[in-house]
Amino acid sequence: MSSVRGCALFVIVFFFSGLMELSQGQAIAPSPATGDGKALDQGIAYVLMLVALLVTYLIH
Repeated sequence: MSSVRGCALFVIVFFFSGLMELSQGQAIAPSPATGDGKALDQGIAYVLMLVALLVTYLIH
């Protein structure tokens, strides 16, 4: 029963923290319209390296 209470408490705190963030009234700044794609390429490379690491771990 205490794990259910703990989970419920976590969900409630997470929900209210989101509401408090919205109450600040500050909008998230939009990302720049132009980019060289370097960050996207690096993100894809990290994902592929993680997949390769997981596959290697599962094979051994």
